[in-house]
Amino acid sequence: MKVSSVSEMRALDQTAIKEFGIAEELLMENAGQAVYFVILTQFGIGGKRFVVFCGTGNNGGDGLVVARKIHSNGGAVKVFLLGDPAKFKGVARLNLDIVSRLPIQVQRIESPEAIQADVAHCDAIVDGIFGTGLVREVGGLYRDVIDLINHSGRPVFSVDIPSGVNGDTGQVMGIAVRADHTITFGLPKIGNVLYPGYELGGKLTVSHISFPRSMVDADSLKVEINQPPQLPPRDPAGHKGSFGQALFIAGAAGYLGAPYFSALSFLKAGGGYSRLAAPASITPFIATKGSEIVLIPQHETPDGSIALENKRALLELIERMDVVVLGPGLSLAEETQQLARELAAEIEKPLLIDGDGITALCQDLQVVRERKAETILTPHLGEMSRMTGMSVRDIDADKIDVLQRTARDLNAIVVLKGAHSLIGYPDERVFINMSGNSGMATAGSGDVLAGTISAMFGLGLAIPDAVRKGVFIHGLSGDLAALDKGEDGITAQDILDYMPAAAKMDREGLPEELREEYAGARVV
Repeated sequence: MKVSSVSEMRALDQTAIKEFGIAEELLMENAGQAVYFVILTQFGIGGKRFVVFCGTGNNGGDGLVVARKIHSNGGAVKVFLLGDPAKFKGVARLNLDIVSRLPIQVQRIESPEAIQADVAHCDAIVDGIFGTGLVREVGGLYRDVIDLINHSGRPVFSVDIPSGVNGDTGQVMGIAVRADHTITFGLPKIGNVLYPGYELGGKLTVSHISFPRSMVDADSLKVEINQPPQLPPRDPAGHKGSFGQALFIAGAAGYLGAPYFSALSFLKAGGGYSRLAAPASITPFIATKGSEIVLIPQHETPDGSIALENKRALLELIERMDVVVLGPGLSLAEETQQLARELAAEIEKPLLIDGDGITALCQDLQVVRERKAETILTPHLGEMSRMTGMSVRDIDADKIDVLQRTARDLNAIVVLKGAHSLIGYPDERVFINMSGNSGMATAGSGDVLAGTISAMFGLGLAIPDAVRKGVFIHGLSGDLAALDKGEDGITAQDILDYMPAAAKMDREGLPEELREEYAGARVV
């Protein structure tokens, strides 16, 4: 499913009106009908009391359509306007005029105290205060009303997006409605599916409001929910070389977990042959935990990291590999960082760079730009900050745009890790991954991801699809661990242990509840 920015949705609206002759009145009517349908099916209408809050824009106009439909189908409804009724324009004005002629109480709010009793005695609230175009901090009466809604204890149905959430970033503009259901129109907006907007929206439903399929599936829409292709069937006569050979260049004194998790996750996710080049002094410890890994002990620096003198032998070994992972637990020792840069420049196989490898390349990103083979970078926000020179706060406030520019500039696939990880491509496509949970925010989780992505390539997917699949399977494994153990206390080992079950479930078909969750939004 595609996901749109606010400006893209405005353009889609205009295309529907001008090219397809779908009147704006009809679009608003369809939007209100979609909200009404969700309320009817998820909560009920007849004999129940509703309060509808409407701003003066089209979001408020949608709310007025909802109020009319509630009234006509047996619900009791009151409409409270935030702002001067004279500011209603166009189709929003039309719907205000219609509702004003019906036996529906329509009242402008002067203070939150004046409506406290109505809110306290209603059964549910419809939030039509702000739409997706909000760009300023919410203050004054609007802030007070949103605070009243959030403390009401009543089910809340938000129109298009919870009021106060930025439609392009998911960020909260001072304060935002906490909804139980959000019904969005045309397509989900970025703010509907990125945190914290996603969490504030409750259950997300989308209605295409009669948009033609050619509009909602357009190639010009670069952002979409990550629903990766199926893995190829396993070759029943295959051998370990049939399912990929990977080399992991990782580890240092004091960093034993990262090389272990990355190299073993390749095998646990279905890969065939995992080799680990790690400092000689730590390989015996890794062997006791991951005896399935083929260990390639490396000469060390005085700090216990991989020495530069290993470079030629590593490049010779890489010639026989299908994919290389560089960086987990590699350390920040200068000699090893130099090794990482020189290897990245000369490796002619698909290369995934993670952790300390990213830090090394940040000193000379031209190495990444000039690589001929495919490159995958898997930064968290802090590493993305080093890559871009931007603050974590600024990146977090505009993730999609920053990711698109970075992937294009580096000619690399970039996985920005976090809640709903983002996968960016040089052609500016971005996939929003819906699997995973907060319990996965734990040391070693990213190392497991590196091995999982590599395994998807070993199993037969092309690199672009392998990245999407790896991110998804990694999140699914974490979700299976959370279902059994809860999110508190999940470790990278748990994600690793549930990897075979995740791959099995993905091949055989997800249960309905997970399919719905990972789809991003229910369509009505």
